[in-house]
Amino acid sequence: MGRTLERVGDTWSLMILRDALQGLTRFDQFEKSLGVAPNILAQRLAALVEAGFLQRRPYQERPLRHEYLATDLARDFAPVMTALMAFGNRHYAVEGVASQMVEAATGLPAEPVLVDRRTGKPMDSPDFVYAAGPAAGPVVLERVAQVARRRA
Repeated sequence: MGRTLERVGDTWSLMILRDALQGLTRFDQFEKSLGVAPNILAQRLAALVEAGFLQRRPYQERPLRHEYLATDLARDFAPVMTALMAFGNRHYAVEGVASQMVEAATGLPAEPVLVDRRTGKPMDSPDFVYAAGPAAGPVVLERVAQVARRRA
């Protein structure tokens, strides 16, 4: 989680990614949509390009202007953003839901859940447990052991 949050863990970066995944590509579009200061926007765009979430591509030569396109990495991150939006709508939208995912055919609100691609089972099922990965070091191994002892 830490590695991901280092790359997209602030509000502006997430909002830029949201807009990019919805088709915005140009600096002025992001600036208008977000109301963010130009220097902050430039920093976040550069960081998202460096992290591989956006691709920077020239669209005009004189003056030189670039657009920012969502990459496969950004599209792979989209379900995480959908889950964050649904969580926020459920727990923090006291004034009401401003935006949501809906089924295109019916307009009914979606209720996203995270499922295992292999089995189709919801990830919050007791069938899944926290485990160390192949590159786990001593700290992770100890944390996994502590979790297992609590479960037992």
